[in-house]
Amino acid sequence: MSAKEEEETLVEAALQVLNTADPFEKARLGDSVASRWLQGEITRPYHPTLDPIVPDRPARLSDVKLVSPSLMPKLGKAGSLPSRQAIVHSLTHTESWAIDLSWDIIARFGKQEAMPREFFTDFVKVAQDEGRHFTLLAARLKELGSYYGALPAHDGLWDSATSTSKDLLARLAVEHCVHEARGLDVLPTTISRFRNGGDNETADLLESVVYPEEVTHCAAGVKWFKYLCLRSPTLSLPDSLASREGEAGSEAIEENEEIIKKFHSIVRSYFRGPLKPPFNEEARKAAGFGPQWYEPLAFKESPLQ
Repeated sequence: MSAKEEEETLVEAALQVLNTADPFEKARLGDSVASRWLQGEITRPYHPTLDPIVPDRPARLSDVKLVSPSLMPKLGKAGSLPSRQAIVHSLTHTESWAIDLSWDIIARFGKQEAMPREFFTDFVKVAQDEGRHFTLLAARLKELGSYYGALPAHDGLWDSATSTSKDLLARLAVEHCVHEARGLDVLPTTISRFRNGGDNETADLLESVVYPEEVTHCAAGVKWFKYLCLRSPTLSLPDSLASREGEAGSEAIEENEEIIKKFHSIVRSYFRGPLKPPFNEEARKAAGFGPQWYEPLAFKESPLQ
């Protein structure tokens, strides 16, 4: 075997992250892999002849007690220390799953869907951000007198990942254009609650680091959803759009009805119930999609329609 064939690929490194159980080590390893890719030390996205074996569920420590989302205790409004601990714990848990989701989309779909190099780079950056968010939030949780694993949590994010494990369009739509966008909707209120509760340190962390970077994560989902639609032979796109596969962020593509209809169809198929307003229109627009993408999904339609 040549040195080139033995060289670690990005997908192989992603699998190492997914198979690392300790969330702190997962974040550290993910940051190292991301840096090596972005600096050109890892050069190949995947091996041309070896198909990755992606775990159905990433390795996770059993330190966190898992409950059904419907049984989660109320987090409160950050007016007390226990409430602030509960909210930061919930955010930390979400970010721990976001690390796995980012590496999973690389390992599960990158080669399978013959995605371009830019796809890998975009989600490597997302993964690195999520690891940093987890580490910073876990450290803040410790400063608040608690620790990750002290409170129950739910794995709703990974439930969505499981249901979309065979369909990249669905994964992008549900995880990055629904769940990630939901985070954009609620974070400003969460930040205000921490400020009102006198916790400016947590508010600053969410406002200056987490919130702006989550906009870019949602943007990555929108960008690659549009890309796949433009590449698909099944959508009836105008020739002027179908020939512009590399311009997936353009305003014309943003407003194309066929792409938006496809988004609506996928979300209705893979996401239970309507989306919850109010929506953060400014942040969603910054991420690349306007109200026509999500407002029709906010209300249940009659089965007769």
